[in-house]
Amino acid sequence: MNWIEVALLIFSGLLVGFINTLAGGGSIISLSILMFLGLPANVANGTNRVAIFIQNIAAVGSFRQQKVLDHKKGFWLAIPATLGSVIGALIAVDLNEEVIEKAIAVVMLVMMFVILYKPQRWLKGKKELQDKKVSVWQMILFFFIGAYGGFLHMGVGYALLAGIVLGAGYDLVRANAIKVFIILIWAPVILVVFIAYGQVNYLYGIVLSIGNVIGALIASRLAVKKGASFVRWVIIAVILLTAA
Repeated sequence: MNWIEVALLIFSGLLVGFINTLAGGGSIISLSILMFLGLPANVANGTNRVAIFIQNIAAVGSFRQQKVLDHKKGFWLAIPATLGSVIGALIAVDLNEEVIEKAIAVVMLVMMFVILYKPQRWLKGKKELQDKKVSVWQMILFFFIGAYGGFLHMGVGYALLAGIVLGAGYDLVRANAIKVFIILIWAPVILVVFIAYGQVNYLYGIVLSIGNVIGALIASRLAVKKGASFVRWVIIAVILLTAA
């Protein structure tokens, strides 16, 4: 690995960590860069999980330090999501790139419509929903979100945010904190699957994670400082760019 590749991975990782922590879909950058550097799609997908895991350790620590993370609700939502992620990861070892790329574009556009429609639902939390126990339907929903996240991390942040904001009543700042907490729980489980199938390039993954951590720390601080309205506009901008 030469210095140009190192610089490219760290810079792209910074963008990915920032986007993933505030919104989602940042993995479209890291997957593209990893494949540009010569990794097959399935190995790029597995290698990206190294950076995602380390990135979310940093993000969760930052949100926790700023006292905006609801561990209890996050844990109960993470259980079905993690179970689903294992199934998704097992499917992902035989990745169909073309189908997934088209599906991602559709998901992004649908998500943009959802977040633009009645925006106040995303900016103000609903205490009555936050205090409710996790329902069976929420567990089913997060199981399928986890299955998608295990299959391809790209774009799963939007699905998690929608479930946490609309289903559990959190504003976008606290929802992002729970989102990265859930991903942190399932990330090592998914990574083990890719490692077992020999689809991880450790050197690229560790270098990429340097940038991811820096981006995640910057984004988590900005999310709390600027508030839910700022996060909402970041999400809209990222969705437009990613879908395009």
